[in-house]
Amino acid sequence: MSITAETAKQHANDPAVLCCRAEEGTVLAPSNFEDPAIFPDLIDSGLLNTDGALKLGQVLNGSKLTKTVDSLTPITPDIIDKYDELEGEEEAPAEEAAPAEEAPVAAPAATLAPVVGGTIKLHIGEGKNIDIELPAGLGGGAVAAPAAAPVAAAGAAEAAAPAEQEEKVVRTLSRRHLRIDKVERGPETKIENHVLYIEEGIEEKAVESEKLVQSLKIDVITPDNYHTYSETIMDIQPIATKEGEAELGEGVTRVLDGVLMVVSGTDANGVQIGEFGSSEGYIDENMMWGRPGAADKGETLIKTEVVIDAGKNMERPGPIAAHKATDVITDAIRKALKKVDESEFEADLEEFKQVRRPGKKKVVVIKEIMGQGAMHDNFLFPVEPVGTLGAKPNVDMGNVPIAASPLEVLDGCIHALTCIGPASKEMSRHYWREPLVLEALHDPELDLCGVIFVGSPQANSEKFYVSRRLGQMVELLDVDGAFVTTEGFGNNHVDFVTHIENIGKRGIPVVGFSFCAAQGALVVGNKYCNAMIDNNKSMSGIENEVLECNTLCPEDAVRGVAMLKAEMAGEEVKAPERKYNVNVKTNNLELIEKATGKKIETVENEQSLPMSEKRREKYD
Repeated sequence: MSITAETAKQHANDPAVLCCRAEEGTVLAPSNFEDPAIFPDLIDSGLLNTDGALKLGQVLNGSKLTKTVDSLTPITPDIIDKYDELEGEEEAPAEEAAPAEEAPVAAPAATLAPVVGGTIKLHIGEGKNIDIELPAGLGGGAVAAPAAAPVAAAGAAEAAAPAEQEEKVVRTLSRRHLRIDKVERGPETKIENHVLYIEEGIEEKAVESEKLVQSLKIDVITPDNYHTYSETIMDIQPIATKEGEAELGEGVTRVLDGVLMVVSGTDANGVQIGEFGSSEGYIDENMMWGRPGAADKGETLIKTEVVIDAGKNMERPGPIAAHKATDVITDAIRKALKKVDESEFEADLEEFKQVRRPGKKKVVVIKEIMGQGAMHDNFLFPVEPVGTLGAKPNVDMGNVPIAASPLEVLDGCIHALTCIGPASKEMSRHYWREPLVLEALHDPELDLCGVIFVGSPQANSEKFYVSRRLGQMVELLDVDGAFVTTEGFGNNHVDFVTHIENIGKRGIPVVGFSFCAAQGALVVGNKYCNAMIDNNKSMSGIENEVLECNTLCPEDAVRGVAMLKAEMAGEEVKAPERKYNVNVKTNNLELIEKATGKKIETVENEQSLPMSEKRREKYD
């Protein structure tokens, strides 16, 4: 693959290797050379040996081939008519720079004519013809420029100094928590004395609500029974409802603690509702507990097992029907939660404030979400937290960028329908406690202006369309830096790197987050993908079908924020190693801890889980 003149300039000190066969007499140009970025792989495979090769910077000066050579041939002195000494080229800019540094030293002659009133006009006639006007000064008398200039300069500096602006609280979101100690079945759905009762027979109402749903079963899984078989888990959801007329992202939200909704299911043929892998098996072995989108140890799971029509697992209506049927049950709990007397809740409210910090580095969080149709779908902005009523699928909205406040994200504005690989999928609960949004929101050095959701369409033409819209939206926000995150890997990496490019080419520093490692490595890239956070935490760097294993976690957010701050400050972000190395993450965290003096907690990795037979086969 030939390179451009810009790429050749960037790799001037890398070996010069032909990309294609070239005839004797060819005058070498950038288009004749292979991209040095792929040299390590070529060397490892035995296809290339760069020993003795000249550098690109030495041969792109009109050098001509003296013989016909094949592709992947390193340029050596014996096959070209001339080449430059690289050392001489490196010294030249330093020699040219010296006079530029000395130029300001000469003191030009200045003429000053005394004036009465008006202004003093000072003309500096050497070199740049600088004209300066200063106030005339005291009592209409003559004023000497050397005395007046510092006063004027000080006044100008004082006027130019921006007035320090106070922080502004844009909106506040409060969570009112209610502890649930036990979940039982009963004649109606209600909450009494910290016990949640779920109506007997509500399953039938859920099935009747969706034509594609053949059956639905509810399992209440308590902490002492986590070693229970489950079909693939499609989503994990908090149970919450808004108080009064409050909208998402503001006002008060009532939340049940100690209990979660879990959606699982298959089609009528027993095929898991999942795409790149599925998480069926024992729950305690197939979920990374404590991750932002997963369950925490000690929580009770209200799990629905939904069976949809055969063959509908790979079409949008199938997964949507499973989620909507489950939401019939969740909504009944929401209605019961609204009726609970306020005195039953914990006394202290949990508060989140969106604070704007004028004068601080203005940043935006961009979250790429799946929007490729089939089972790649999400609902945005429902009436209730993580609900379905009133929500709009991002697929139906064309996957175009949509802005949200950070507090809308933390209040359940996303209902995650996506059935991609379970290890890297961001469940609905992930957004409820999104680590990057929380880290940026609470950082006193950052001014988080908002969150942008952008879908990942199927067709490349649509990917580039929405990516251009995203770049323009970020430009209009006039931010100092941006984060771009994505879940999954593969097809959506095309738009992921294009988002980064459309932001980076506008001169805005950007940091990307994705699962990559061994299996999800980027298949495309550009020069703006220099600052990346790999979310991988699996032993082998693969989609291991362990729920929430390779998702964005708090320590990833800490690293990303530190990296973006470094980029915005103009510091160098070092190039990554060729292959995934967990020590890079460890070293980064240690450096951040030393710089901030704050201990960073890290999540456990996959190795802490018991190894099921299904997973053991993957590593044997």
